[in-house]
Amino acid sequence: MWPLTLTTATLLTLTSHVAATYLPLASLRSRNVVYDGSISKEYDFIIVGGGTAGLVLAARLSEDSTKTVLVLEAGHSGDDVIFPTTLTSTLFTASEYDYAYSTASQSNMNGRSLSWPRGKVLGGSSAINGMYAVRPPQVEVEAWQSLLDGQDGADNWSWDSFNAAMKKSETFTAPTADVEAMAHITYDESVHGKMVPCTTAIPDLNLVLTETGPRRSMLSALNRALDGASGENWGAYITQSFINPTNWTRSYTRSAYIDPLPPRSNLDILADATVTRIYAASAGAATSSVSVKKEVILAGGVIGSPQVLMLSGIGPTDVLESAGVTVQNALPGVGQHVQDHLVAAIYWSTDVETAGTLYANGLRTPEFTSYINSATAYVNLTAIMGESARSELVQSIADAADTSASLVPSQYQEVVAGYRSMYSKAVELFQNTPVGNIELLLAITGAGAVGIQAGLQHPMSPGHIYINSSSAFDYPVIDPGYLSHSSDLTILREGIKLARIAGNTPPLSNYLTGETSPGSEVDTDEEWEAWLKDNARTEYHPRGSCSMLPLDQGGVVNAKLQVYGTDNVRVADSAIFPIDMSCHLEAPTIGVAEKAAEIILAQYNGGSGSGSNSNGGSSSSSGNSDDSDSASSLALSWWTMLGASLVGVLLF
Repeated sequence: MWPLTLTTATLLTLTSHVAATYLPLASLRSRNVVYDGSISKEYDFIIVGGGTAGLVLAARLSEDSTKTVLVLEAGHSGDDVIFPTTLTSTLFTASEYDYAYSTASQSNMNGRSLSWPRGKVLGGSSAINGMYAVRPPQVEVEAWQSLLDGQDGADNWSWDSFNAAMKKSETFTAPTADVEAMAHITYDESVHGKMVPCTTAIPDLNLVLTETGPRRSMLSALNRALDGASGENWGAYITQSFINPTNWTRSYTRSAYIDPLPPRSNLDILADATVTRIYAASAGAATSSVSVKKEVILAGGVIGSPQVLMLSGIGPTDVLESAGVTVQNALPGVGQHVQDHLVAAIYWSTDVETAGTLYANGLRTPEFTSYINSATAYVNLTAIMGESARSELVQSIADAADTSASLVPSQYQEVVAGYRSMYSKAVELFQNTPVGNIELLLAITGAGAVGIQAGLQHPMSPGHIYINSSSAFDYPVIDPGYLSHSSDLTILREGIKLARIAGNTPPLSNYLTGETSPGSEVDTDEEWEAWLKDNARTEYHPRGSCSMLPLDQGGVVNAKLQVYGTDNVRVADSAIFPIDMSCHLEAPTIGVAEKAAEIILAQYNGGSGSGSNSNGGSSSSSGNSDDSDSASSLALSWWTMLGASLVGVLLF
């Protein structure tokens, strides 16, 4: 094991590209952001990644004026951009604000490589995503907690505790009376937050198609949900979105958590700074130093966080050795347990106004540009395929547990054991709860077109992310293993067939003039499956690459988010989710960051969050349970290349 104690030398390296002539456009947005590369010599906490989770952590940890915080973000600051809502947010995919990752060739999808956009800017993917504010249901959060086998700190992930963290991040604004009446929107203000900073609302424009979509054209088995944030998110409803209703702009973690802050002398945020690794090294290795007293917190997301760990020698031995990285802490679960929601869509033509038509005709009011495809439905297997077929399918999945374990892309039995545990938990959810297995989404942002998307919410196919180079500037290999488990294709097939039924059912069908994709030539099960292999794509909800599980089940972090075998490294982002959840991931990811800040500050301020790094049943344990200020140090060296300032930072 490789304990990263505060008395052991630890290095963190990064490069920073700082344009010397750059000036922020708004002084408000420049607060706490460092533009000249000058950072202090000492910090209590370093947050690696200034995205969806990282900026939440920065704001919350720096509320304690006695704690100093540094955020390192590989992407740009984004000062010169107002990130738009859904109608035009695609302008920022495949741009300088997007990592523009792609998966490895997927053998079960005819060799396709799928696009995986990820935000590369302060605010991360919350700056470029679809803005859905959808929480997971209570039964899934409780399933997650049950996987922790009673670890110290597992109570942080009860429904009441985690839901409180999600509510803490939110200020909910009810829809206007006109929109509420037109779209028959229901909501329960008591399940929402009034705490600031993220604002959620219903777009201030709804079209006739919104109400005549999946909410009314669904099978009678689909009930309308009062409010999806209630802990029971199944059924059909208009969901809230991350919108600021004072000006109808995107509410993302930079605009919500950082921009409103007054200048804080204990908070520095450095953009254009790529962390290359954390590693043990002897003192005096660099020309100058900055102390890191307490912890490094990885918030680089499902791709970035495991990549930094593996580049630092923390991960599966076979992967590290193949990439030429010296193994410092053999941790088989790093990069494993990756799963993602697959989605496909059916489209029809229409003569009725859509948001896309209005946009194409030049409408640009703030209220209009806030429009988001917010009509959604989470549908369980019984509603999708009937009780008899559901029972037969779930039993076949349960019976295939042993053979399915061979799909795990790891030679390590701990990882296989973790997959078995998650597999069993998914079967329990299928058998005993009405949890949604398919999400249906009404899409009317195209001109003259209406789509209904069907997204798989609980894939059984296991994937992984791994490095094949020792350079932080080489993208890791992303292999989600799409459709390797046969049930995923079966459920997605039945889900997309349900989407067609919804579109062909009045009243929605009254507004449609014909199916344009895939069309009548796709009708049998075999034709649907062939079409899905060629057309399904990510729903942008990958998770699990640093799963919160016991160590002997391929876990990477414990219930307090501490990386096994380390004392001062945590992960706090979407990488830690150990099961798939039927929701969009921004709300729960912000919830993880809120909860992480509570745990960390409680530890260092003498609260209930203190405690050792429990290995969840493993025989090995290490932990930092005190508030020691014996300083680690962050050393800096400067050089110039191609006209840009490159900063190498070494953390002792």
